[in-house]
Amino acid sequence: MDAESRFARVEDVHELALAMPHVTVDRRSSENPVYQVGGKSFVFFRTPRPDACDPQTGERYSDVIVFWVESEAEKQALVQDSHSPFFTTAHFDGHRSVLLRASRIGELTYQELAEVVQDAWLAQASNRRRAAWLATDHSP
Repeated sequence: MDAESRFARVEDVHELALAMPHVTVDRRSSENPVYQVGGKSFVFFRTPRPDACDPQTGERYSDVIVFWVESEAEKQALVQDSHSPFFTTAHFDGHRSVLLRASRIGELTYQELAEVVQDAWLAQASNRRRAAWLATDHSP
C-alpha cells in the first residue's frame, strides 16, 4: 500500500498542516495546536465541549479536530453523507467548518485527509497566497 492510499493518522494532520505555506502554530489558548495562515485558523484540535459528546453517555469528546471549508455547500456535502466520519453540531451552525473525531480519522485515506487539510488552508488563505499555491504542482 502506498502512502497516498494508506489510512490516515492523527500525525498526518500535523504534518499536512505544517507543510502548507505561511503556516504558524498558535498554542496560547490551550495545549492543542491551532494551525493558522495569515492569522486565520484553518485546522485546530478542539478542547472537550458540551456540544460534542457521546449520545449515550453524555461524555464530551476529547478528540475533535476542526477543519475550515470553503462554503456551506461543501460542509453539507461532508456531513450529510451517512458514511462520512465528518460531523457538525448546533454550535457550528452557520460556521464554515466540519468536525472529525481523531478516533475516526482512519476511515479516511491519507490522500482524502490531505485534500481536506489543503481545502481548509485554501478556505482561509488570502487571495494572493491561494493563487500562488494553486499555480504550483502538488502531485506526489
